[in-house]
Amino acid sequence: MLKTRVLTAVVLLPLVLGMNFLAGPAAWVAFAGAIALASCWEWSRLCGFGPGARRAYLVLSAAIALALALACLRGPQLVFSNVAQASFIASAYFWVFAVPAWLLLRLRPEPWASGVAGWLVVWPLWAALVVIREASPWILLACAALVWVADIAAYFAGRRFGRHKLAPAISPGKTWEGVIGALLGVLAYGIALDLHAHAGPGPLTPIFGAGGGAPALLAMLALAALSVLGDLFESWMKRGAGRKDSSALLPGHGGVLDRIDALTPTLPAAALLLSLA
Repeated sequence: MLKTRVLTAVVLLPLVLGMNFLAGPAAWVAFAGAIALASCWEWSRLCGFGPGARRAYLVLSAAIALALALACLRGPQLVFSNVAQASFIASAYFWVFAVPAWLLLRLRPEPWASGVAGWLVVWPLWAALVVIREASPWILLACAALVWVADIAAYFAGRRFGRHKLAPAISPGKTWEGVIGALLGVLAYGIALDLHAHAGPGPLTPIFGAGGGAPALLAMLALAALSVLGDLFESWMKRGAGRKDSSALLPGHGGVLDRIDALTPTLPAAALLLSLA
């Protein structure tokens, strides 16, 4: 199992990094679209759809992908200023208000409501991948690394100090100590980025420069908290569907959603904050 997991990571990591830094805009849009469509397919398995409804959901998801791709081809400013901005705001409301209520009340909405929720999870992420990468591939990598740092720090802090369960009915392995570890890890990561940004001009300098360090660090801590929420929400959906993984697309890792669940609230929020800044 570990060997399969490592081999999959060895293949995926160069692919993702290569696309991020080397692909042209159209290729990146298509790559992000492939991730989004795979995620929609996996989400359709978690909603409780019948076979016909699942097919209809996937057809509608493909239609959304085609419409967004055509909008990008017509002019990126159309997507960036209108569609993307609206999707980031909708995503923020969804994750800050709807998802906590969903989890606290342990709701099991109708399949159609879960399906709409899936689009609010997936398509703002697609827009964020396009928009942040357009701003700078280094900023996109820094945002993704924030989630990786939070996940790794939470794992080790939870194993060493974990005593108090965060949400035992949803994800029994997560603890409040792990969350604190994630926040501390992201804080250390943010301080390192701040020092790097002030060492010389670069893609991150406008974010941390000119007195922006403290607000940027606070924003990073908020993004880390959102990453935990994204992980919990996907776990809740899988639990409701009776599945351990969202799919078996990535051997040793589960599905695409299992790898990007923490990114789904984080990247749209980061893109919204960047646009406001």
